[in-house]
Amino acid sequence: MTAWRIKHFVFGVALSMLLVSGAEAAYGCENPGQLRFSVIPMEDTQKQLNAYQPLFKRLETALGKPVVAVAPSSYGSVTEGLLAGSIDLAVLGPASYISAKNSDPDITVFATYAKKAGAFREEGAFYRSMLIVKKGGRFPTIASLRGATLAFTDPVSTSGTVLPSHVFPKVTGMPITKYFGHITYAGDHPKAALAVLNGQVDAAFVSGTYLSELVRNGRAKAEDIQVLWQSEPIPMDPIVYRGHLCEPLKDKIRKVFLEADSEKDKVLLDNLRATRFVPMNDADYRIIRELPAL
Repeated sequence: MTAWRIKHFVFGVALSMLLVSGAEAAYGCENPGQLRFSVIPMEDTQKQLNAYQPLFKRLETALGKPVVAVAPSSYGSVTEGLLAGSIDLAVLGPASYISAKNSDPDITVFATYAKKAGAFREEGAFYRSMLIVKKGGRFPTIASLRGATLAFTDPVSTSGTVLPSHVFPKVTGMPITKYFGHITYAGDHPKAALAVLNGQVDAAFVSGTYLSELVRNGRAKAEDIQVLWQSEPIPMDPIVYRGHLCEPLKDKIRKVFLEADSEKDKVLLDNLRATRFVPMNDADYRIIRELPAL
């Protein structure tokens, strides 16, 4: 290539980069130097984040930038991070997603995962809220639980608090706060389930997914747990990104998730107890959005 052509080639590349940068600036989008990822805490948060390590490697290759895992302190901390711009990509609960979306309409859901079947869940991209008691105990029916102690999980947990608070009163004919004698928050699903099995509370609302994991990990036995009520199917946890990220970056992120293959991504999917990632959009979470006060 001649010096003249080299000069004009370099100029052309520089101009193209400038135009792209200018377009991004004009549009107001962001292309951060690193991608910050977090997930709402459901169990040991470090274990949760470690499960995504194979995904981080794929994202880093596709995006050409490092992925940083941000350990959450609560459901709310992940939402706050998205709103503040300190988290770019996250796995939320359905209710926490609706809350975040109400605060920032640009937060976008693009995928979730289809889970493998377990002791207390069916295979697919949905799960259920369950009211559990210790089998063979003093509470064999919903009626027997009136005045008993109850554990919720986190205040903004979909299956552990929000949905049953609105739906379960249709079963009993009265608010949960009046039906049960005392209500506490366990912090997460495994803690709520174990509180029931250890006799610390009489009943708990938990996710069938995490109840299944508790059994799979040998921390509980399925035969010790009785389900007295379960909800209609709830769409699985939404995977979201900040709406202010630039479109080419969001496109690459989507592709990494949605092109995950059961063979080449076996470790990742096994870590998540999933069969595949599936595309999702805001309309898929209408059942949660239509709950009062969300």
